[in-house]
Amino acid sequence: MSERRLLFVHAHPDDETIGTGATMAKYAAEGAHVTLVTCTLGEEGEIIPEDLAHLADDRDALGEHRVGELKAACAALGVTDQRFLGGPGRWRDSGMMGVASNRHPRAFWQADLDEAAGELVAVIREVRPQVLVTYDENGFYGHPDHIQAHRVSRRAFELAADPAFRPETGEPWRIAKFYHTATPRSAVERAVEALRRADTGFTVVPADEMPFGCADEDVTTEIDARAYLAAKVAAMRAHATQITVRPPWFALSNGIGQEIAGVEHYILSAGVLGPAANGAPGGGSGEPRVREDDLFAGIH
Repeated sequence: MSERRLLFVHAHPDDETIGTGATMAKYAAEGAHVTLVTCTLGEEGEIIPEDLAHLADDRDALGEHRVGELKAACAALGVTDQRFLGGPGRWRDSGMMGVASNRHPRAFWQADLDEAAGELVAVIREVRPQVLVTYDENGFYGHPDHIQAHRVSRRAFELAADPAFRPETGEPWRIAKFYHTATPRSAVERAVEALRRADTGFTVVPADEMPFGCADEDVTTEIDARAYLAAKVAAMRAHATQITVRPPWFALSNGIGQEIAGVEHYILSAGVLGPAANGAPGGGSGEPRVREDDLFAGIH
C-alpha cells in the first residue's frame, strides 16, 4: 500500500465527484492510496433523464443503479478502493431535511452514531490513512445525510485512536489531519458572474442565495487539480441520473448552474497546518491567499 493514504467520506454517490473529484483524481494519479467510503446508495435522488424516470417508482432499484454509476465514476477518477459504510444498503438515503424518508427505519439520519462510527473505525484501522476528508458541521449545505456523515466521521476520528474501542477491529490508528470540504465565497461569486455571461441554458442564482460558501479567510487549503479536470468531467457524466454536464458547467435536478471546479478547497478541522504555498495566488479566488497546497503538508 502507498505511503500516502487518504480517506474520503461522502453521503451519496455523486457527492465524491462534485466536491472532491479533481482532488481524488490528482492524488490517485500521483500514487497515493485513495479510499472512498459512501454512506448510502442515494435511493432518494431526483432523476434527470427521462429514459430513467421509471427508477423513481422503485427506490431500491434506483439505489442499485447508482451503485453502477459510482463504480464508473471511480474508474474515471482512478479510485480503486470504494466501500459502502457497513456494506451496500446498510443505511439508506434520508432525503432532504424534513421529508418523510428522514424517518425510514434505515435512514442514515437515524443511524446510531457509535454503531455507524464503529463501521468507519474498522476501515480507518485497516487502511490507516493520514488524512480524512468529509463535510463540515452543516454538511456543506444542510442535507441530513451530509450532516450525519460529518458526525460519524468526527466520532470515528476520535474512536479509531482509542485502544479500548472495539479492539477486534484492529490496532488503534491516529489520523494526522481532518479536513472539511469548502468553497470560498469569492469563488462562488466569480463562478456566478461567469455563468451569467455564458449561454448554458442553466438557471443563474445570485451568489448570496447559493446554499454554500464560506469566508475566504477560513479556507486553509487549496488543491489545484485542474490537470485532472477531464477525469472529473468523465466521472460527472457517469452520474447521469443526477447531473447534467455542459463543461465547464453542470447542474443537478434543480437546473441551477454551477462550475465544474478543478481547484478544490478545504478547511483543516483537526491537526497541524503544514507550510503554506508561499502566498501564491489562489487558483479558485484569483486573490493572494496563504494556503496549503497539499493535504499531506507537514506530515512526515
